[in-house]
Amino acid sequence: MGRLITPAELPDWVPGEVTCASDALDWRGVALRGYRYLGQDVYIPPMRDYMIVSYRQGQTPMERRFDGAWQQTRCAPGSISLLTRAQRSDWNWSRNIDVTHVYLDHDLLARLASEALDNQVSEIRLHDVLNVADPVLTAGVAAIQQEARVPGLGGKLYVESVAAELGVHLLRHYAELVLRERADGGRLSSTQRRLLIDFIESHLHEAFDLNTLADVVGLGLSSFARRFRASFGLAPHAYVMQRRVARAARLLRAGQLPLKCVAADCGFADQAHLTRVFKARTGATPGAFREGRGTA
Repeated sequence: MGRLITPAELPDWVPGEVTCASDALDWRGVALRGYRYLGQDVYIPPMRDYMIVSYRQGQTPMERRFDGAWQQTRCAPGSISLLTRAQRSDWNWSRNIDVTHVYLDHDLLARLASEALDNQVSEIRLHDVLNVADPVLTAGVAAIQQEARVPGLGGKLYVESVAAELGVHLLRHYAELVLRERADGGRLSSTQRRLLIDFIESHLHEAFDLNTLADVVGLGLSSFARRFRASFGLAPHAYVMQRRVARAARLLRAGQLPLKCVAADCGFADQAHLTRVFKARTGATPGAFREGRGTA
């Protein structure tokens, strides 16, 4: 694949007046530029990012050669065009128009696709869409454009969340995906397993939830839960409880630590919680186990 042009380089190929830009904003995975274009006949080299074009003002006949034959349509406010990354294209329009471009980078869409499918994606290609009326895309572009013009509180987080929604919408309705062959059988890697084991053992005395565990290995909740069960043979909650009981058994064997301290050191809510769970798992109360009348 040859060099791919960036959004900032697009005016070298498609001259126009910039009406809005996010260049100075610290957004991740998404960028925006608005243009006022005269009618023109242009060639666009393969671009680095996926591009959403939202038509804001003016109406014009539009022709594009994306991959093969020319398409013809009429674009007006509310129209949306899509251009996949790494795809050369030829465009021709005859009347003046105002448009807004939103650019989504490959890493963003690949991450969203991989999370949704619980598998790595080797290629994402947007369909050849020259004109579609899609209120979700139109509203998303408008929201990002408003933030670029008048940044507000939490603007970066807001824009990146809107970009993620746009990305998922594109993947669901306008994309073809090529999956990588999975070699791990849907399991956690050895490094991820070790990170989780170390985290759980060092935090058993604390309360933590599924989100915390998923963050340790950088996975979303649904993907994490499936991979954890495939790797450990238990759901995350069941595995953590198993480790709490195992630690309690070691402490009970080791000496006369008060049961309320054993409960606290193992992450149980209180002594009653320890007793209830320990008996259900071992068949003996903690006191009976300490006296040698139970096994774990």
